[in-house]
Amino acid sequence: MNSSRDEALTAMRPPISTEETTVTTAEQFQNKTLRPVLKLQNELLLAIFHDYLTKRKNTFAQTAPNDQLSYIDHAVRQDQKFKNLVVGVALGHFTIDEWNAFRQDEAELTRRLVTMLIQRLQQQLVGR
Repeated sequence: MNSSRDEALTAMRPPISTEETTVTTAEQFQNKTLRPVLKLQNELLLAIFHDYLTKRKNTFAQTAPNDQLSYIDHAVRQDQKFKNLVVGVALGHFTIDEWNAFRQDEAELTRRLVTMLIQRLQQQLVGR
C-alpha cells in the first residue's frame, strides 16, 4: 500500500548514514525508520521534554550532570504517560507498512525507540 501520506512522510525524513552491516530485521527497522523519524521530530521532542520539566517545576538545569542523565532515563522509562506521548510522536510518522512491521516485533522495537530517545535527549540536554 503506497498512499500519498506514506510518500509524504518518507520524503520529509532526513537522510541517516549507517553502516550496512545490519543483520536483524529490528536493526534494519531501527536504521531505516526509527533513526530518521527521531531526527525529524527532534525539535518537537525537545520541546515536549522542556514542557515536561516546566509542568513538574523541576530544577533540572541546577542538578548535577549524572542526576540529569538519570532524570531523563527515569522520565522516559518510568512515567508511562510521558513515555506514551513521546513514543506516539514517533509512531505518528510511520507509514502503514512501517506500522505493520513495527507491530510484528513491538516489544523489541519499542525498547530500541525508547533507548534512542533517551540517548538523544541526554546528548542534547545534559550539562547545558
